[in-house]
Amino acid sequence: MGTLAVVDWIVIGLYFLLIAGLAWWVIKQKTDTTTDYFLAGRHLGWIIVGTSIFASNIGSEHLVGLTGTGATDGVAMAHYELHAWCLLVLGWVMLPFYIRSRVFTMPEFLEKRFSPLARTLLSGVSLLAYVLTKIAVGIFAGGIVFSVLIPELSFMGMNSFWIGSILVIVFTGLYTVLGGLRAVAYTEAVQTLVLIFGSVMVLYYGLDAIGGWNRLYEVAGPEMFDLWKPIVPDGYSATWAPVLGEGEMAWYFNSNYPWLGMLFAAPIVGLWYWTTDQYIVQRALGAPNEKEGRRGTIAAAFLKLLPVFLFIIPGIIAFALAKSGEIAVLQEALMNQQGEIINENAQASFPLLVAHILPVGIRGIVVAGLLAALMSSLAGVFNASSTLFTMDFYSKFRPDASEQHLVWMGRLATVVMVVIGLLWIPVIQGSRGLYDYLQGVQAYLAPPIFVVFFFGIFFKRLNKQGALSALVVGLFLGIFRLAIDTPVMLGEGFAYAEGSFFWIVNNIFFQYYSLFIFLVCIAVMFGVSYMTDPPKYEKISGLTYGTLTDEDKRMSRESWNWVDISLSVLLVAVIGFIYIYFSG
Repeated sequence: MGTLAVVDWIVIGLYFLLIAGLAWWVIKQKTDTTTDYFLAGRHLGWIIVGTSIFASNIGSEHLVGLTGTGATDGVAMAHYELHAWCLLVLGWVMLPFYIRSRVFTMPEFLEKRFSPLARTLLSGVSLLAYVLTKIAVGIFAGGIVFSVLIPELSFMGMNSFWIGSILVIVFTGLYTVLGGLRAVAYTEAVQTLVLIFGSVMVLYYGLDAIGGWNRLYEVAGPEMFDLWKPIVPDGYSATWAPVLGEGEMAWYFNSNYPWLGMLFAAPIVGLWYWTTDQYIVQRALGAPNEKEGRRGTIAAAFLKLLPVFLFIIPGIIAFALAKSGEIAVLQEALMNQQGEIINENAQASFPLLVAHILPVGIRGIVVAGLLAALMSSLAGVFNASSTLFTMDFYSKFRPDASEQHLVWMGRLATVVMVVIGLLWIPVIQGSRGLYDYLQGVQAYLAPPIFVVFFFGIFFKRLNKQGALSALVVGLFLGIFRLAIDTPVMLGEGFAYAEGSFFWIVNNIFFQYYSLFIFLVCIAVMFGVSYMTDPPKYEKISGLTYGTLTDEDKRMSRESWNWVDISLSVLLVAVIGFIYIYFSG
């Protein structure tokens, strides 16, 4: 059927049996309490924490989006993957406060540090963002994978996009509903191994197909291996490229990756995602102590460097194979008549490589890896969403609810997420513009959240009035930009009058607008806090650096040794080496 042989289907079937067996074993474990269900009883070791963080992150946007940008822009997107250092910030800076506070969710930490209203606001925004972005993107990428690999699959009038999406959503939702975070984390550990092995196979056979690394470099061209060239357009110096423009709007510059935005704005989104987002941090919260949690984040940071080689390089290989014409199917699918790559079609680069360069059997393993990434990212968002809803909303309305009742409510919330995922399918199907649009959402929502967490931990003088003001102002600015962008992205032929206020807002490069929100939020948080009364320091004891007790400091110091420091320094050195190697 399609591009898969019988042996491939057997391998895929064995993978599903393995995941089902592991999920069943985990489900049989005790999950009667909220700690068991939402945080795996806080018994996750560092290996499980690290692989689970990696598997949750490496989802559909990497398989589809990152490989696609590798084919169109080379290693430019590696800048985002090299944000692995942000995981060190989680492990060394933020996690000790989270572990010490014994919270279930990130909004709950905001309540302890600031106020219940801050918790409610962040929970609502996070839930909405998960539904609109992570679930939607997961389904979109899943549809592309299935439509390329098994295009002939149909059932009751449904094409492969529908069938594949439904199967992945339902199967993932089933073990997430029944087993909670423990089921998610342990299945993700296995899925990580399958995903890495499968991606290594694509890299190996891809390099073999093009004729080796030197041949790849020759065909693709040196600019595809330069981290900096794609972000500096022709005709501009590297220093001033991001702040020069064309025509009358000299301060506006609409480039894909201007270095000023990559240097200052991209880390804000990275730190928000890796250190404050429930979707990621929940795995570390499942660790029994600070030591296991930190080592898990260090392990995840090393794993995070793999996508540069497992997804971006295969994207360049797909481009080179299409450009050279050595594989006619890839050339036809990815190139136009002028021999230029078609950006929209580049999103199918990874599944096209799977379909046309891998031998039978290996192809089945790699498809299992594709499914593993899709399932792990969906499982993560299902579990994170149910935790936010149950612990931050429902438990507030039903403070007398029993532990068992809250667990069942968490399961019900997961079911609702699964249903929403199914309802998203007709909205997402074939909507490439929506996929691109959703990638920018986090740039507008991240700054205020990062500001209140990060500065709230470092400055004990900042109070609830300042935090709430920063959240409200920042989220308003972000939602305002999204409201202006939406008609342009989704409305065919819609455009604002050039030079009008809405046109200017819509045309400010999204990273610069994100940086603008960040600076405004800092000013608001500090300004309002210092114009109002300071917080009661005894109530935030242990939640900021300025209120740590001697016991807090002693316990934190005993949680790490020279091994943790050496591995962290090694990670930074490896990141530096990658920057040097891919700097032309």
